[in-house]
Amino acid sequence: MLLVAIAAGLLIGLALGALGGGGSILAVPVLVYLLGQSPTQATTGSLVVVGLTSVVGAVAARRAGHVRLGRGVVFGLVATGGAVVGAVAAAAVPAEVLMALFALLMLLVGALMVRRLRRHRESGQGSRPGLDDPIVGWSREGGRFGAFRCDCPRAAKLLVTATVVGLLTGFLGVGGGFVVVPALLLAFDLPMPDAVGTSLVVITVTSAVALAVRAGSGTVPDWTPVLVLTVVAAAGAVLGARVGHRADAVRLQAAFAVLVLVVAMYTAVRAVPDLLAAVPTWVA
Repeated sequence: MLLVAIAAGLLIGLALGALGGGGSILAVPVLVYLLGQSPTQATTGSLVVVGLTSVVGAVAARRAGHVRLGRGVVFGLVATGGAVVGAVAAAAVPAEVLMALFALLMLLVGALMVRRLRRHRESGQGSRPGLDDPIVGWSREGGRFGAFRCDCPRAAKLLVTATVVGLLTGFLGVGGGFVVVPALLLAFDLPMPDAVGTSLVVITVTSAVALAVRAGSGTVPDWTPVLVLTVVAAAGAVLGARVGHRADAVRLQAAFAVLVLVVAMYTAVRAVPDLLAAVPTWVA
């Protein structure tokens, strides 16, 4: 079991460090099916693993100059409302439903990753002029604050995306980096390395909020495998940050997309029969 936790932790850390997300999508199935925790324990333990690993990865990315701290904190704070709602809702959902929804999420994430790779395989990373301007603020005229300005379409996209990320984090114990990275690219037009690094700041904030809410519900995971996963994943995140700057990003994402889809199918095969078997007891 220790070797399984070490191997899984390394993979989770590499994914978070190199891709800015995706590690937590693996943490829950590993904790449930390989390390014997309940779905509720696993989604709570996943927040510990991903949150602390993201802190380490964000520090490494910051040192490399690939973190926009202010934007990451703002995005994370906007997402906290969704994180609180999701964490409260998770306590009221049966374990069978939780894992079935998680399998569905994994299939969706894998499909979105494949779709994104197809769309952007040959596209450049050039910036579009004007998108790096503040979403909201005041224009400056003669050194004084002028009229209030708002790029409302971008602000709306940021609000909706951040709320969805928060809900996913609180409800399923995932960091949501697979949503945060493209959202940062869209809302702030960040270069890919900066979006990856900044997403770790967002994941840290949302994971901390969701974990604080879940701690009040009395859900306690088995700490031994969680701590092993966390320590190894943290080391893997540092290594992953270095690998991500040197390796071919398209190949990295393609390999991870395949891994996510394989784990998703395995999770679905295990979760769906459990869900169908539990339905008669709910009806009765």
